[in-house]
Amino acid sequence: MIGFGKFNKLQSITIITMKTILVDAINTFVLKGEGIFNEMYKMLEQYPNKKIILTGANDEQMEKFRLNDMPYEVFTLKHNPEKTDPKYFELMLKHLNLSTDNVVYFEHNEDAVKSAQSIGLNTFHYNKDTKDLEALKQFIDENLSK
Repeated sequence: MIGFGKFNKLQSITIITMKTILVDAINTFVLKGEGIFNEMYKMLEQYPNKKIILTGANDEQMEKFRLNDMPYEVFTLKHNPEKTDPKYFELMLKHLNLSTDNVVYFEHNEDAVKSAQSIGLNTFHYNKDTKDLEALKQFIDENLSK
């Protein structure tokens, strides 16, 4: 005989949502004249988290930099507004149904970093000249679990 128990207590279910990694496109993940920065791609692939590439590229730039052929989803507002305007990040979060507490972001443009930080995005300034992937990995590691 099979018995079925009754549940008199409320059971709670905790849903753990992994943070999304927001990735700057041109001069960071995509190098002009070279394509995808493979070392960065390999580093990002170590994380099971969703990745979304952020850009301001218009249709012509999307084609020029092959942003339609990326391994991750690409989000653009086609320079309206630019990433240096906090409205870009507000619209992006709303469109992607994300919040500031469930994303980490890295960006090469200092003004865009300040713009993202002004609305509460946890943002790392990535130096496109030194390409310090170790510092980037440290930022990601430290902030995915917060």
